Amino acid sequence: MGESIGQQQFKVGDVLLVSCPSARARVAHVTPFEISVEWPWAQIDPDSEIRWNGHRAIPRATPNGEWGGLFQVDPHAGQLEVGDSCLVGIPETLVRIIDIGRFDPPADVGWLPRPHTMLIVLPVDHPHDPHAEEEGDTIDLESAAPIKIRPVSRG
Repeated sequence: MGESIGQQQFKVGDVLLVSCPSARARVAHVTPFEISVEWPWAQIDPDSEIRWNGHRAIPRATPNGEWGGLFQVDPHAGQLEVGDSCLVGIPETLVRIIDIGRFDPPADVGWLPRPHTMLIVLPVDHPHDPHAEEEGDTIDLESAAPIKIRPVSRG
């Protein structure tokens, strides 16, 4: 079974070219492992059971072989401190869909809009371990972020 948005139909195994134009964000929190930025796109859901603070974490560095996720910051996260301004976006990335999450009613994730469909993706050159938990990153098809998705090949 596939998932469609507009005229696009998605299935596990599909290869996509994804990107998101960069937006300005402010660094809200820093740890040795990640930074949190004030997320420029989603709004806090006032009716949510989850108390999202409006921030999204971005890894400062990733161990060899690990993927840090779709969204990247400029300058590099390792150079940023609390209060710094940065750009956050998705550079053009080839990914493969490894799973599709469907939610009816839409998932309560703490922000608006609440997602109906999330594509779970990995870079095409990253090996997929079907037994790994929390593998991949998500693309929320209802996201307020202007994510561009172009199908490249069928799985």
